[in-house]
Amino acid sequence: MKPGLYIARRFAFKQRSASRPTFIIMVAVIGIAVGTAALILTLSIVKGFAGSVEQKLISFSSHLQIRYSDDRLFQERRQDLLRITQHPDVATAAPFLEKSFVLRSRSGGEGDSYQSKPVVLKGITSEQRSFFLKRFLKEGTPVTTPGSEAIELYAGKPLAEHLGLKVGQNVMLVGLGSDSTGARLISGNKSVIDLLSSLDLEIGVIRGVYDTGLQEGFDDFVVLADLKQLQERFNPMMISGYDANVRNFNKLPDTVNELTATLGYPFYGYTVFQRYANLFEWLKLQKNIMPMLIVTITIVAVFNIISTLLVLIIEKTREIGMLSALGLEPGKISRLFMAQAFLIALAGIAAGNILALSLSLFELRFHLITLPEKSYFIKYVPLLIDPVDYAIVSVAVMLLTLLFAFIPARIAASLKPGTALST
Repeated sequence: MKPGLYIARRFAFKQRSASRPTFIIMVAVIGIAVGTAALILTLSIVKGFAGSVEQKLISFSSHLQIRYSDDRLFQERRQDLLRITQHPDVATAAPFLEKSFVLRSRSGGEGDSYQSKPVVLKGITSEQRSFFLKRFLKEGTPVTTPGSEAIELYAGKPLAEHLGLKVGQNVMLVGLGSDSTGARLISGNKSVIDLLSSLDLEIGVIRGVYDTGLQEGFDDFVVLADLKQLQERFNPMMISGYDANVRNFNKLPDTVNELTATLGYPFYGYTVFQRYANLFEWLKLQKNIMPMLIVTITIVAVFNIISTLLVLIIEKTREIGMLSALGLEPGKISRLFMAQAFLIALAGIAAGNILALSLSLFELRFHLITLPEKSYFIKYVPLLIDPVDYAIVSVAVMLLTLLFAFIPARIAASLKPGTALST
């Protein structure tokens, strides 16, 4: 071991008793460890939170949608679907049909009453429905009944709780006709008979209840049904658009532009980021807070190491004087305290990494910190353990420690032997 590193190690971790190093060194190591762990946990939580919410939005919806520019229904064409699926970046694509209804149900018990809520009925293919329900179905069965007279529905858990829906229960679907006649009837002075004749009245049966965790605007609003059933009842051969998922998520905007250019007017497309722009802006705001937290924690760590080294210089003043008297050059004394700062930072960074990893694994295992799912779309604090974050934080803390340790090191090197020895 080099003499300078040996002396630095003795200065930093010289034992005052049988098993305990100097108190100030212990405080410095703990301070750096807590700061390192806080930085790592901040990155893990922010990345985990954004990733969890994005994954839920993507799993609920498709990566992109292709519709008509005025959102009107159009005829399903095999040629259009073939053009979409032939794009090299499109993994899957399928048609869908959306219709707005008022879902009306009867609540059981004494004095039966009816409850109603506006919903969007989304008809999807059997393959899409099976894939979705396999992940999110909480009650009921994904298997539909062939030849069922009622429209088979899958409601979100918040909607089912609000209306008291049970698996197997019949409900009424009330909606305006496929054209604008119903809207004109409402605004015009027509008879009640004409108004009722313009409504779409259908019976539905609840086959299952799903739960994605996206409560407001999703699970409490969207009801899934079979595409063919909706087409047979309301709009034969008509669809609202095409859902598509891509292979390369980073090329999503380019893929949408290429598909709309291939299909031509009046088709237009938009990504999941554009469709739920307000939610993704909210996630971006969460990420924007992260630099402020990092800067705050870094400043605390910097002052911690500076104050620690200054106290050590005062504590080791006589030793510095002896080294100077023995002929040790000021530059070597400066490097001696830089090496001491390196050893302290190394111990603190190692302890901080272990602390952050332990807390992350503990939280992922036991989920002690809960969140209101209605506001945050997730039940527990999400953590993303990324080795790159651990490496970046460790290197950054070490560089900052060495950078700001230069000031106390120069102070130590500037002490005169006579002054130091007489202290």
